[in-house]
Amino acid sequence: MNSQLKQKNNKLGTLLKDMKRVLVAFSGGVDSAVVLKRAQEELGSDNVLAVVVASELFRESEFKAAVQLAGRLGVNVYKTEMKELENESIAANTPDSWYYSKKMLYSHLNKLAEEFDYDHVLDGMIKDDEDDFRPGLQARTEEGVRSVLQEAQFYKADVRMLARELGLPVWNKLASCSLASRFPYGTKLDKRKVDQVNQAELYLQSLGFAEVRVRYHENMARIEVSKDKVGELVTQREAVQNKLQSLGFDYVSVDLRGYRMGSMNEVFVNEEEKKVANL
Repeated sequence: MNSQLKQKNNKLGTLLKDMKRVLVAFSGGVDSAVVLKRAQEELGSDNVLAVVVASELFRESEFKAAVQLAGRLGVNVYKTEMKELENESIAANTPDSWYYSKKMLYSHLNKLAEEFDYDHVLDGMIKDDEDDFRPGLQARTEEGVRSVLQEAQFYKADVRMLARELGLPVWNKLASCSLASRFPYGTKLDKRKVDQVNQAELYLQSLGFAEVRVRYHENMARIEVSKDKVGELVTQREAVQNKLQSLGFDYVSVDLRGYRMGSMNEVFVNEEEKKVANL
């Protein structure tokens, strides 16, 4: 472990030691896995609860994998559920919907912490999350949830290195995100649309495209894969076209710029920049 990472890890340990009993919002990704593991090391398994939340906007396979990993780590696991699409502010899919989604999550976790007598609720946000459009940061602050990786100045590269040092099997796991991120703002979400996108991505993953997003544009699917995989995707265009048409898309396109995290925010950010320029 290099000296900089060691310093950050020590800072993380110091933060956790003062927390007594913690509830961790556990997604099964590398960030929350590091929080969970380090909390276990500093506070002991009996003082840590991993809460895994099922939602219509996250894959069932991700939920199951998170439950399994928390169990393997030897901490207490609590399974719960949120009905996000029943909340009109979330289903409306506006830029503010991310705030309402996180508000629902954090308030739910705070209620569980109070019910089960845990002193703090922790999430897995990192320093990188401050650079993107993240309305959830406001909800986190309002609800008093602690982002200990941010507080200890962890970036994604730091988290992955520490996860590898800790022997966590998800140290190199690809980032996942709410399926709502596949839809342009203003496209109202419902279970049919979400399932349509989910099934399209699962199919493409089955073809070997591990890093993939299917962006929903009404009757058109815009596929993003890593840049080095674009050519491979095009060679399978007929099968991909047929499958996605069977799922309800009339047209299928490939984004030549490749996969970009948060690409649906690009139009929104550009519009905001234009407004500022015209002031």
